[in-house]
Amino acid sequence: MYLRAVILLFFSRLLLVAQPTLAKNITANIANKTYTSFLGAKPGCPQKCGNLSVPYPFGIGVPCSYDSNFTINCTTDSEPFLVGHGVLSISPTQVRLRNVVSSICYNKNGTVANFSEAFTWLQLTSPYTYSDTANKFTVVGCHDFARLFGATQDVGIHQSGCGSECPHSTVRIDANCTGVGCCKTDIPKGLTGYAVLMDSGGNHSEVWSYEKCSYAFMGEQDSFYFNNLSDFSDPNFGNRVPIVLDYAIGTQSCAVANNSNGYLCNPNNTLCTDNTDGGSGGYFCSCENGYEGNPYLSPGCTDFDECEDPNLNDCDGNATCTNTPGSFSCSCNDHYFGDGRSDGRGCNPKASKIPVTSLSLGLGFGFVILLMGVTWIFFFINRRKLIKLRKQFFKQNGGSLMKQKISSIDGTSAELSKFFTVEELKKATNNYAENQIIGHGGYGVVYKGTLPDQRIVAIKKSKVMDENQVEQFINELLIVTQVNHRNVVKLLGCCFETEVPELVYEYIPNGTLFDHIHKPLSWLTLEHRLRIATEVAGALSYLHSAASIPIIHRDVKSTNILLDANNVAKMADFGASRLVPLDQTRVTTLVQGTLGYLDPEYFHTGQLNEKSDVYSFGVVLAELLTGKKSICLERSQEERNLATYFILSMKENRLCQILEPRVVKEGTLEQLQAIAELVKRCLCVKSEERPAMKEVVVELERLRKYKKDPWVNQQSCEESESLLSDEAPTNIHAFSISPSTGDIFGHYSFGSSTTPPHSKSFY
Repeated sequence: MYLRAVILLFFSRLLLVAQPTLAKNITANIANKTYTSFLGAKPGCPQKCGNLSVPYPFGIGVPCSYDSNFTINCTTDSEPFLVGHGVLSISPTQVRLRNVVSSICYNKNGTVANFSEAFTWLQLTSPYTYSDTANKFTVVGCHDFARLFGATQDVGIHQSGCGSECPHSTVRIDANCTGVGCCKTDIPKGLTGYAVLMDSGGNHSEVWSYEKCSYAFMGEQDSFYFNNLSDFSDPNFGNRVPIVLDYAIGTQSCAVANNSNGYLCNPNNTLCTDNTDGGSGGYFCSCENGYEGNPYLSPGCTDFDECEDPNLNDCDGNATCTNTPGSFSCSCNDHYFGDGRSDGRGCNPKASKIPVTSLSLGLGFGFVILLMGVTWIFFFINRRKLIKLRKQFFKQNGGSLMKQKISSIDGTSAELSKFFTVEELKKATNNYAENQIIGHGGYGVVYKGTLPDQRIVAIKKSKVMDENQVEQFINELLIVTQVNHRNVVKLLGCCFETEVPELVYEYIPNGTLFDHIHKPLSWLTLEHRLRIATEVAGALSYLHSAASIPIIHRDVKSTNILLDANNVAKMADFGASRLVPLDQTRVTTLVQGTLGYLDPEYFHTGQLNEKSDVYSFGVVLAELLTGKKSICLERSQEERNLATYFILSMKENRLCQILEPRVVKEGTLEQLQAIAELVKRCLCVKSEERPAMKEVVVELERLRKYKKDPWVNQQSCEESESLLSDEAPTNIHAFSISPSTGDIFGHYSFGSSTTPPHSKSFY
């Protein structure tokens, strides 16, 4: 910190003695045409360096430029340089250069890996200053702060800065850089040099997975929009943002310079404008309105023909445009009168000598024909637009992709996916009335509808999605078309013609298993719970081993299990599912799932297999036995995560205390012990130690056959807690709540090591 302070003091004094230059304010009478035509090098001098046009007063080499400060250094590889930086473009009053970026990079444990680029400084010489209107000082990073030290002639040392934070990775990045992942601040007028010093704060191990380096730079604000976390992993993104310099000629005003031999503005059709910013004086040369060219060179600015470009004149459609020096004129054509200007009186038809009656009849008849024609054209165009729009939606929503994938899978029938029309679904849902909404899924809203054949269906209308969400939606649709099982919700059809895609499922009337487990005085007996668990296990076993292509659901939870009119369980919501090639047992994928049900091994490694569903099913089975939610922040730290609490209760012989009272009353000790052991096996941290879903189905079928014998003196669960296994799991996992932020963290410990557990935020 002492060394950093010495560096700051040194460069602050260096910047204080630097000479500031001007910051331009171009007057409103310089037309856009002048900007686009600011071309022309000094006679006999190169016109370009690489792809860069070099207009005078700039030049390649001292003889070709106004003075050495305007000299472009053109290297052998045709890369133009000015004041030590690559030149990107030159305008009448500004130069855009390649930027310099300060950075700090971090190790995985959050410590600084590279601090060498955290301090940068740049010094300009007259006649250049950093543009205060075009540039902003910007910091990109998490838990980082950067300071800007600059020197101006008017106010001396200037100091400012800003900091950015990243509360969590799912936060929506603000393109305006207001402090979430990115911040911006203004720079002063007349800045001739600046130094940047970055500081690191906070725990970067929490954000290292997507933010390995932080950056600070001053650059053109309109060229940088921070709206994606990928900017964190792009070390060259600063090069996309140029830095803008202002410049002017000399230090004298127009009046003084015009009476000297060094006056640079050509007298032909040019304007001289005094520089009023920056404190160094100087002037600018520009072409008058209606003229183009280089105002610094002979012959100066010349007239251009506004009549050749409709965007440069406002003549009426019934007028003729005539070019004049520096302007143009409009005159109405024959049989018209007026000033010819579209923003004036325009051109109006002269009075006709046709009789009034004939004229009236002709106009009326013509109007009727015109009205009929316009109406027909209107409906024809609208119909074509509607057909084109529906085709666009069909492609945008993945309809073509769906057809392609269906045709590539053997044994998949197109009849499994009927394509409904927009009109059919609007009529079925009463134009998507709010009272028809029956649920909000992870990827959209679900409506209850009635088809023309009186079938009641559930219509899932997806939210507006980007390209990745469309792929995920098609994934669900493709998977469901291949599934034919009594315990899986049946897909009846789909519609891709709307702005958002829609799916039509069979209607499941009795809601989710979650609602029935956690309602007061639940009707679920132990037999009901075991039957539902067996049905769910059977559906997952079918997906894992009996489907044409193995399917991993990846989001097994009680809210994704529905009960039909006979309370038969139905698996639903395949939005996060993955198809697994027959020759692979593991798939590396972006971690998806629901907190409390997520497989810890899958969370750590990204390696997905069918045992990940087994873990999630184990949590559902524990939820059925205990009547407790998988994650509840209102419970104590020990009880917050159901999976951990269940295993800990078995270890400490407290199983009967965690089980639903009705389950304890209805089940035998041996039966409850066996079910608990099955839950424990499913919740093993290592996937290879978990049973396959086939084994789970067989075990649940066996456990359903346990019956209480009335003539046998059954021992209660409380009296027999000591008989439960006290073997601690080899690996346990837990969730905790950060006291400062309320974020949920997942902690994993392995073996009996005393090393503090590694933690990672769930987002």
